[in-house]
Amino acid sequence: MTSECQVGRCVNLGVAIFGLWVVRDTHGAPFMKSPSGLWRVMDACIRPKQGRYDTMDDYKLLIDLHKEGYRQGPGGDAETELALNLTMVDRTAPLKVADIGCGTGASTLVLARLLNARITAVDFLQDFLDVLCQRAESTGVANRISPLARSMDDLPFADEELDVIWSEGAIYNIGFEKGVAEWRRFLKAGGLLVASEITWLTDSRPAELQKHWDSEYPEIDVASAKIEVLEKHGFSPVGYFVLPEHCWLDEYYRPMQARFEDFLNRNGNTEEAREIVNAEQHEIHLYETYKSHVSYGVYVARKLD
Repeated sequence: MTSECQVGRCVNLGVAIFGLWVVRDTHGAPFMKSPSGLWRVMDACIRPKQGRYDTMDDYKLLIDLHKEGYRQGPGGDAETELALNLTMVDRTAPLKVADIGCGTGASTLVLARLLNARITAVDFLQDFLDVLCQRAESTGVANRISPLARSMDDLPFADEELDVIWSEGAIYNIGFEKGVAEWRRFLKAGGLLVASEITWLTDSRPAELQKHWDSEYPEIDVASAKIEVLEKHGFSPVGYFVLPEHCWLDEYYRPMQARFEDFLNRNGNTEEAREIVNAEQHEIHLYETYKSHVSYGVYVARKLD
């Protein structure tokens, strides 16, 4: 039998990249950055804080570094299941789920294993969806997953089609409030939104960190402000928790650091490849220095009638 992952193909163009980048779309407008999550890019103009990249080869390097990672951002299988527990959904019900900004499918695979669901795995980069499908086949859940290469602000779902919208470390690509507002219509009444979002953990921050995030992602805020956004747009908060340190270090940064040497070797140790590694190391340094002030918050909310 042919699985959904085998037949699902790219229906749009784009790329997902990582690191401390400022990315511009075809109109020159910058997209904002949260740490180590997916970017939506409409062309190949990539501009990191530490330098400048403008070529197809540069984002191919970024894809090469990250597509072998189990995750493209902080998270953990146990934390995905914790968020699922907070939704209190009936795991035996035939649910329709969209995992938006799924990357290579870490969260998608957990949901497919735990739910009796049809899951549309949405990412802008076909390379990542191909990896997801390989992993789904090897774990026996490919028949539950339909890959969709599509921009998250151009989704094909009908009004009130979905029971659950899931998005780990990706909603910032269009902004938390815009995502909450625009995706709401796809949910059935009583449907659930689960999204992780970069969040301040303290009321005040060191000046260096505040300046950095004011530049990179002005929509960053404390959890109470994010919950207020959910309520403003017709959601009732169900639960919230903060991703712990191991989700950053053990699940994401340390595995990425372990790939640096092979990445540099297979790419000829070029200046461009070294700049990418240096940028990622800088991001890791920022987190390790200021981890008591910032993390991802995981927000679970129910759509009101």
